[in-house]
Amino acid sequence: MQRPDISLEFFPPKSLEASFRLWDTVQNLAPLGPRFVSVTYGAGGTTRELTRDAVKAIHKHSGLRTAAHLTCVNATREETLGIATEFWDAGVKDIVALRGDPPKGQERFTPTDGGFESSPELIAALKDTRDFTVRVGAYPDIHPNAGSMDDDVQFLKRKFEAGADEALTQFFFEAETFFRFRDACEKAGIDKPIVPGIFPVENWKGARRFAEGCGTKIPQWVIDAFEKAERDGHTDLLAKSLCTELCSELIDGGVDKLHFYTLNKPELTRDVCHAIGVTPETRLENVA
Repeated sequence: MQRPDISLEFFPPKSLEASFRLWDTVQNLAPLGPRFVSVTYGAGGTTRELTRDAVKAIHKHSGLRTAAHLTCVNATREETLGIATEFWDAGVKDIVALRGDPPKGQERFTPTDGGFESSPELIAALKDTRDFTVRVGAYPDIHPNAGSMDDDVQFLKRKFEAGADEALTQFFFEAETFFRFRDACEKAGIDKPIVPGIFPVENWKGARRFAEGCGTKIPQWVIDAFEKAERDGHTDLLAKSLCTELCSELIDGGVDKLHFYTLNKPELTRDVCHAIGVTPETRLENVA
């Protein structure tokens, strides 16, 4: 099995304890040689300042290529592009550009007065501002605001036409879900990289709630397996096994890059990476 390139996603800490946990996660996973790491925004842009601080700290102290999430929520165009320019001046040249989730209490996204109305508009403005590497979201399961897979594919195509360089998908539970989406994108004429998002399940109840909130379909066999594993006390073993199998199937299907949603918990991501051949030793061999 060929060793894939990996990237990692973290979220910004909201307390001193969480800051230590984030840094511990970075230090534990950095030896795997990720091609980049990213730091998310909270829903409604609620962690904007925390994201900015975390991105700068990781970029400055870890030596890792670091990407900042940037959204269209609760900011004017000038404010958003000002943040992007601040990242650029700090040496952060990678942006994950997203429309963003609506603030708490709102069911649908509503553009801020003077703000960006969509992610393609944000992407185009970022590319006009600086020569950022811009990554975007993609949805193998239908996005809650989309009517069909074709709607998702066509909107992703608009993002690439606006200047996006690469897409990172929402997580999913079966490799066939990604392959079906990838085939639909190729049929639509999309030829830019689409990287599958991998979500190691550290907490089944939380993962299920997260999946239901973002429209990710959970196969019944996955629900049954985790319910049985919870009764038997084997959830960690099941999570590692299922995630490793998913990654292996993707690699066998021609995938050469994987993007891990770590939730600032390094153990399961590290174990899965080791199982698919992504280790500090292989990274050093590849460098040599």
